[in-house]
Amino acid sequence: MAPMHVLFEEDGAFKTATILTDNEASLQVETATGKRAKIKSANVLLRYMEPSPGELLGRAESLAEGIETDFLWECAGDGEFSFCDFADEYFGGSGHKATPVEASALLLALHSAPVYFHRKGKGRFRKAPPDILAAALAGLEKKRQQALTVERMVGELKSFRLPPEFAPLLNQLLYKPDRNRFETRALETACAETGLSAPHLLEKCGAIPSASNYHLQRFLLEYFPRGIRFPDIEPPMPPAGLSRASVEAFSIDDAATTEIDDAFSLQTLPGVGWRVGIHIAAPCLAIAPDSPLGEIARERLSTVYMPGSKITMLPEAIVERFTLAAGRDCPALSLYLTVTPEFEIVAHETRIEVVPIVANLRHHDIEPLFNAQTLADGLSEFAFRDELRTLWHLANACEGRRGKPSSMQGNHDYNFSITGDPSDDESSRVEISERMRGSPLDKLVAELMIVANSTWGGVLAEKGIPAIYRAQSAGKVRMTTSPQAHDGLGVAQYAWSSSPLRRYVDLLNQWQLMACLNGDTPHFGAKSDALFAAMRDFELTYGAYAEFQRGMERYWCLRWLRQENVHIAEATVRRDNLVKLDSLPLIQRVNSAPELKPGQRIRLSIESVDYLTLELGCRYVETLDLAEKNAEEIDDTLEVIN
Repeated sequence: MAPMHVLFEEDGAFKTATILTDNEASLQVETATGKRAKIKSANVLLRYMEPSPGELLGRAESLAEGIETDFLWECAGDGEFSFCDFADEYFGGSGHKATPVEASALLLALHSAPVYFHRKGKGRFRKAPPDILAAALAGLEKKRQQALTVERMVGELKSFRLPPEFAPLLNQLLYKPDRNRFETRALETACAETGLSAPHLLEKCGAIPSASNYHLQRFLLEYFPRGIRFPDIEPPMPPAGLSRASVEAFSIDDAATTEIDDAFSLQTLPGVGWRVGIHIAAPCLAIAPDSPLGEIARERLSTVYMPGSKITMLPEAIVERFTLAAGRDCPALSLYLTVTPEFEIVAHETRIEVVPIVANLRHHDIEPLFNAQTLADGLSEFAFRDELRTLWHLANACEGRRGKPSSMQGNHDYNFSITGDPSDDESSRVEISERMRGSPLDKLVAELMIVANSTWGGVLAEKGIPAIYRAQSAGKVRMTTSPQAHDGLGVAQYAWSSSPLRRYVDLLNQWQLMACLNGDTPHFGAKSDALFAAMRDFELTYGAYAEFQRGMERYWCLRWLRQENVHIAEATVRRDNLVKLDSLPLIQRVNSAPELKPGQRIRLSIESVDYLTLELGCRYVETLDLAEKNAEEIDDTLEVIN
């Protein structure tokens, strides 16, 4: 007796085998390859004797290729049917019994056209209704057209031409790609086939004319999704009737500073010493926490700085109204210190008042006259000479009492001057100037800011008024709502309050301090959810803004290297293979460098620069002399105190 074979379905695939044992619920079978298996009877679709298992599917596939799906759909009835019954009708009509090859061919044709025929069980189908079929075919055609579009886009991208569909979607494609869009799929495919990243491929297509703008737009999309323009708000006026201080105050800032938050004054107290005034701009007098301007400050949280530009926390008109500009009487919170001839602070008093600002001193004008060397040689005659010298002596005394050296000593400031349009990579130029921190002017300002922030923090803590403090323990700096010690500065508490025009925490603490001075209920109560939220959001956002600033400074350093045609550079080892390039705020890992001690100077070859990834490729060339600074002095970490 000839053996019986079966066509069955297993794991979504059709298979054939020869029956060895036929039980009611299961079969023992042997495949054409000789493998034996046990299958369920319910999975058997067709029993047949000819052809052999190894031939059936091959012959059926050849026959199925000639079956037209549209004609097959027309032939099928509206009800549910078995593929065997339909094969009898399709291949011969009434009274014809389809061969195993014909039945299998029809099964394959039905199975391969799920849009036309819906499966209803093992070997059973039902043709799709006309309206559903039409919709499905339209969807398939749409996908086919999209596939052709994607193919065309991939070709254009690989030829470094920007597809026209990409222009309105560039920001999304660069920064927040949507993988459901076929433009994104085309870009990913082209990147995979060219070996380029999306930014580099789009740059070659002319879609990124400015690398600096590429970095800026990525930042703005995340932190300023509604844009950086302010709504039209009339600048509020400070309250009338404030007493006018009988002082002549002056500020000390670099040339680019427009948000002048702090100024100083000095008066002689016969038989006592001096009365030192630390005057802080007071936007809190006109901006309420829940006012539109207060909400703007709460949303932005800080001014964003970058070489050649900045995004202010408050509108320019508000900054202009409250900045401590020379030649004006400005509303201020003033901390007055009573200082003895030995530079001991024996009393302090805080006032809300109007302060006449007589001068805005700039570093580049004053430092040539007032520096470590001129102090040692004897100062020449210049405006505010005596005031600066006295305040410098006070700063030295304050530093000594804290028991901590100036945290800025030995570090550097870098000023970036951009000429031309920063977004035009071809025409813009950058000049980078280096300035040693820890000069007498730096120490003067830093120490008086420490006095103000620690003193006002103490006032708020003593009165039990909630505030946001900056604490440090075990080397870790953090924000807190509790008045805790700042070990790095050597003070019992430290509440940022001296930069209310550019930091929301300072403005918030100023509101709390003003309520304390006026005897009012503070806006932010104890364990206030709003206070904790402001602290958390500020810390995260302030860190992100600083990271962006460092990234943009790195970009302009790379631009400077290429602009000045620098191929060989010298650097100082910080630790391991991390080095800092001379005269630039550029930290770089050099994997090719040997193991060297911190402070060792080396020479590098500049191999490559990538403005989009901000990567610098450099190679170790040789070891130079040991730098004069020791390892401790090389550490670039510092606590920003003003």
